[in-house]
Amino acid sequence: MDAILLILLIVGGATALSWPLGRHLRQAMDPVSLDGAAGRVDRWFRAFGGPLTRGDHGWKRYCFDLLTFNVVMFAISFVILATQQWLPLNPDGKGELEGSLIFNTVASFTSNTNLQHYSGEASMSHLSQVCSLMWLQFVSPAVGLAALVAMARGLAGRAMGNFFVDVQRATFLVMLPACVVLAPVLVLLGTPMTLAGSVTATTLEGAEQVIARGPVAAFLAVKQLGTNGGGFFGPNSTHPFENPNFWTNVVSAIAIVVLPMSCVWMFGRIVGRMRHAAVVFAVMTALLLVKVGCAMAWEAAPTPAFASLPILHDTGNLEGKELRFGAAAGPLWAVLTTCTSNGSVNCMHDSLNPLTGMVPMVGMWLNATFGGVGVGLINMFLYIVLAVFLAGMMVGRTPEYLNRRVEVREVKLAVLAVFAHALFVLGGTALFAATPWGQSTLNNPGAHGFSEILYEFSSSSANNGSGFEGLGDNTVPWNVATGLVMLLARFIPILLPLAIAGSMSQKRSTAQSAGTLAIDTTTFGVMLLATILFLGALTFFPAAVLGPVAEHLQFMK
Repeated sequence: MDAILLILLIVGGATALSWPLGRHLRQAMDPVSLDGAAGRVDRWFRAFGGPLTRGDHGWKRYCFDLLTFNVVMFAISFVILATQQWLPLNPDGKGELEGSLIFNTVASFTSNTNLQHYSGEASMSHLSQVCSLMWLQFVSPAVGLAALVAMARGLAGRAMGNFFVDVQRATFLVMLPACVVLAPVLVLLGTPMTLAGSVTATTLEGAEQVIARGPVAAFLAVKQLGTNGGGFFGPNSTHPFENPNFWTNVVSAIAIVVLPMSCVWMFGRIVGRMRHAAVVFAVMTALLLVKVGCAMAWEAAPTPAFASLPILHDTGNLEGKELRFGAAAGPLWAVLTTCTSNGSVNCMHDSLNPLTGMVPMVGMWLNATFGGVGVGLINMFLYIVLAVFLAGMMVGRTPEYLNRRVEVREVKLAVLAVFAHALFVLGGTALFAATPWGQSTLNNPGAHGFSEILYEFSSSSANNGSGFEGLGDNTVPWNVATGLVMLLARFIPILLPLAIAGSMSQKRSTAQSAGTLAIDTTTFGVMLLATILFLGALTFFPAAVLGPVAEHLQFMK
């Protein structure tokens, strides 16, 4: 009963908040009218951006501006991390970072992944945390939100807009206000917020302990709301400063999923198809709840390591959990953080029971359950294109979406984007599982070690950032390989859907008829769900059998 109440509180709370927040996203990102306050804000953004913000553009110019902006973000952050030892706001004297780790970290935060091969409190100065990593945690989700709005405009038959105006709207009208609301709440609930350095405390035994601290509340707010997930501390949201109590846990969990949920309603309003948005939202919610149910059910069994010990077996697997939040909070958070591209953790995913550990991987493999801010629905759009195509072929009609034909070009681009994700996950896993690059970094043999490698590439390709932390991944091969995967997996699934939307925007709108596939019905929702599950199972089931399924069967002997 406690687990059900926790699910209702978090998932139900986020769902309720997503409706009004989706209305705000529409007004902020694509105002219906530029009269009054909306017009003044738009003029300010265009004045600040200068020549870059003049005019609206097609998909090619929009993509070019998006890539250019990200290259600049990457370069600025790289310089800050590479020179942090000489820069101010370094009260604890943090030293030089290794080159491949800098590349991996900047690639990670630029791509909204926030995979961390370091511990923030041990490696990063306050300047690096705030002016590089926290800054990227604002602008990288803003890029994803801008891309979604541009795609929606294109599908509605309009010009895609201006990237630099959209990214300002996303940063200053969405991300910044949301964080201004959340960060003080976290401070009131006990999360630290200071620019001072570490403090030395004397324990009850008389020993001295150095306790790291910093601008944790501000970092945590954007980390969760932006589906970033990068922790201020190495243990992430298991750390008592990042997650002091039950209510910070609840508030953080809601913050993880609320903006991705809101993006669905914003998309529906822009394209003028709210019933279609409701169907998509229902499919995503169904996937979320099934994964939550499976994770909690499989984690209710005690860990196999305790099977032969004379202990109580009715409490489930508590190893690796933060017991302040209860046994259900860990698997619930694990699902929420991997159904989105958040990647923060409040339990040790490496300690989950084998089948429970597969559930976060399934979330990252499908990569379509709300997902990251903006990009989650972009990924779902790829499955929508494929579902529409398959349905059209089944009934012998040219597939249509939003009254525009889906033809060979669009389907090819969608297939390429979907299977690029599979290539990055499975190709990287195969390479590192077969070479010393991966084998020498494993702390666990057999199926679990394979799962650790599989999880790392799944997390990198899904731009998630969580991990099975039994892996010694701060090596040059791991840093370079996952850094490249994060960058490619970030921009391929953004650029190709924008190309699809740009192509469809040039087509003549067709009139609906009795034979037109309705995209706002339960039938379409079932078709979309079947497409996602079929493609996911066909692609990733063999890898799942070699990893978590084999480990589960091994412990059943």
